[in-house]
Amino acid sequence: MTKIMWQPDPVIAQSTYMAQFFQYVDHFYGKPFTDYQELHHWSILNPEDFWQAVAEFCEISFIEPPKTIMQPGTHMQDTQWFVGAKLNFAQNLLKRTDQAYAIISTSERGDYHTMTYARLHHYVANLAHHLRKLGLKKGDRVAAMLPNTPHAIIAMLATTSIGAIWSGCSPDLGLNSLLNRFAQIEPKILFTVDGHFYRDKEFSHLEKNIQLQKNLPSVEAIIMVSHLEKEPSLQGLKDAMHFEDCISPYNEILDFEPLPFDHPVYILFSSGTTGKPKCMVHSAGRVLIQHLKELMLHTNLQPRLNIFYNTTISWMMWNWLVSSLAVGATVVLYEGSPFHPSPTTFFDLIDKASINIFGIGAKYLEALEKRGIVPDKHHHLSSLFSILSTGSPLLPAQFDYVYNKIKSDVRLCSISGGSDIVSCFALGNPLLPIYRGELQCIGLGMNVKIFDEQGQPVINQKGELVCISPFPSMPVYFWNDPDGKKYQKAYFNKYPNVWAQGDYALQTLHGGLVIYGRSDTTLNPGGIRIGSAEIYQVLEPIEEITEAAVVGKYWQGDEKIILFVILHEDCTLTEDLINKIKNNIRSNLSPHHVPAKIITVTDIPRTPNNKISEIAVKKLINGENIDNLASIANPESLPQYANLQINFD
Repeated sequence: MTKIMWQPDPVIAQSTYMAQFFQYVDHFYGKPFTDYQELHHWSILNPEDFWQAVAEFCEISFIEPPKTIMQPGTHMQDTQWFVGAKLNFAQNLLKRTDQAYAIISTSERGDYHTMTYARLHHYVANLAHHLRKLGLKKGDRVAAMLPNTPHAIIAMLATTSIGAIWSGCSPDLGLNSLLNRFAQIEPKILFTVDGHFYRDKEFSHLEKNIQLQKNLPSVEAIIMVSHLEKEPSLQGLKDAMHFEDCISPYNEILDFEPLPFDHPVYILFSSGTTGKPKCMVHSAGRVLIQHLKELMLHTNLQPRLNIFYNTTISWMMWNWLVSSLAVGATVVLYEGSPFHPSPTTFFDLIDKASINIFGIGAKYLEALEKRGIVPDKHHHLSSLFSILSTGSPLLPAQFDYVYNKIKSDVRLCSISGGSDIVSCFALGNPLLPIYRGELQCIGLGMNVKIFDEQGQPVINQKGELVCISPFPSMPVYFWNDPDGKKYQKAYFNKYPNVWAQGDYALQTLHGGLVIYGRSDTTLNPGGIRIGSAEIYQVLEPIEEITEAAVVGKYWQGDEKIILFVILHEDCTLTEDLINKIKNNIRSNLSPHHVPAKIITVTDIPRTPNNKISEIAVKKLINGENIDNLASIANPESLPQYANLQINFD
C-alpha cells in the first residue's frame, strides 16, 4: 500500500474553493456529489454544464455573455467554446484597483519591491496608450525578451488589453533560439532588456538586441527595459525608446478591447528539439477559464494569498502564475539563481514575503537534498501551506525529503501538463490525501485515460497518457499552419481523434497518477517498456551521482539501456561503483532495467526551460542529427555524446 503523506483537515477543507464548488454545483445544478470521483465523472460527461459552472463560480467577467457553451466540431480540435461571448483577458486580471499588493519582486541581488493593484493598473493604462500611439492593434504580435520582473507583466497586460498577442522568451536564450521563435510570428513591437545577471555575473545584450532588430524586419519599435544600467544604451538601435518613458508621462484610463472568447492571447513555443519550435496559439477565454479552475479549485488560491513560482517568462508556468492576478492574489517574482547568494535563498524569501503557495521544479528539490539542506531547522515557514512541483516527475524520495526536512504538514502537489495546453492534466486537490510519489488527481473537465499498446484504457498499468474528450485549453491553432497538419501531427496521429500528450504514466486504483517520463524516450529493451523516471528514482540515494540521463541505443534490432552520469568531483566510476549502481537497479526494479553501459559525462543537454533533453542524447548516440541546435541551452555538452563509440561485444 502506497504511504499517505498528508491528509486534509476536515474543518479547513470545508473552507476551500473546491468544497464550495461542490455546494455550488449541488445548489445550481442539482448534483449533490459526495466525493471527487463523482464530481470529476460529471465534469467530463457534462462539459457544457461543468464549464459554465466554472465560469460562474470563478466570476469570469464577460463583456457579452455566450450564446452557446460548447459547439463540437468534426475533430476534437475543432470544438468551439463559449461561442458568441466577448471578454478581455487583461480586464479579468485587473479587476482589483486597490492598494493591495499585486506583485512582490526580488532577485538574487537582494532587491525587494512591491507594487499595488492600483499602481499596476496605472502603468498598464499608460503603456497601452503608448502602444496604441505606436500603431499596435488587435491581432498584432508583441515579442518580449525580458527577465522575470514586473516589466514583463505590465507589458503583457498592456498588450492583451488592446487585443494584441503576447509571446515571451527569457534573455538567457541565444540569438538563434530567439530568432527561431520570433521570426516565425513576425512581431510588430519588441520589448527587450539591456542585460541580465545570474550567479552575480552580468550578461549584456546590447549586441544581441542590434542583431534581433536586424533579423526581425517586422519590428517597428523597440522598448528597452533597464536591468543592468539606470539608463540603458539605445546606441545602434532604430525606433527604440526606454520602458520608463512609456509608462510615466501619462495618466490614462485603461480601455479594454472587447474580444471573442477564442481570440488569441499567447503564442508559446515547443522546445524545438525535432525542428523549429512549434508556435502554439492559445486563446484568452480558454486560458483564463482553465487557469482559474486550476488556481482556485485545485490549488485553493484565494485573494490576498501570496503565490510564487520559480520560472522564466519562457516557461508556461509564468503564464499560469500571472493568471493569479485574476483571483486577486499577490504574485511573487524572483530573478536569478535559486542557489545564489545562498542555497536557502528561496526559504529566506518564503519567510520574508509570507509565501503561502511555493512552486518550483522537481530538480530543485533533488538538488536541495543532495546538498544536505534542512530548511525546517533554520526557517519558520509558518505562512507556507502548499508546495507545487513540476518540470519533471517528482520522485518518491523527494516526497520524503519535503515532509522530513521542509515541513511536515505542507500540501505537496506534483502537477503535470505542458506548454501545449498551458495548464495541467493532473494536479493537486485540497480535499484528497497525498500518496507518496503520486499526483493527487486528474483535473476537473479533463477526460484523461492511460492507453495500453492496443489503445485500450487501463487502470494500475503503465501506458500512454491521453485525453479522449475536448477541453478548452487546447491551442486554437498553430501559427503558420493553415491546413492544421502540424497540429494534427503533434497530438492526433497516434490515436484517431484522441489527444496523445506524450507522457508515459499510470493511473492508480484510487485515482492518482504516476508519471514515468516522456513516452518518446521510454526505454524498450527486449520489448519491455520502461519509464526513465523509474531508474532515476533508484539512483536518487546513490550519493556519488549528482545527475543522470538514461536513454536507449538501438543495437541489432533491439535496444540497449545507456546510463550517463555526472559524478561528484571527488568520485570516479570504478568497477565497485558500477556494480553498486547495477545491483541497486536490479534489486529495486528488475534485471531488464539494468543499463548495458554506464558512462561518465561532464554535462547533460538541456532545453531552454532547464529540462534534461533525453531526446537529444538519444539522437546523438544513435547517429542522428539534432534538427535544431538552438533548442539546446548548453550546446557545448553535445560533442561528448556525438563522438561516442559504444559497442556491446
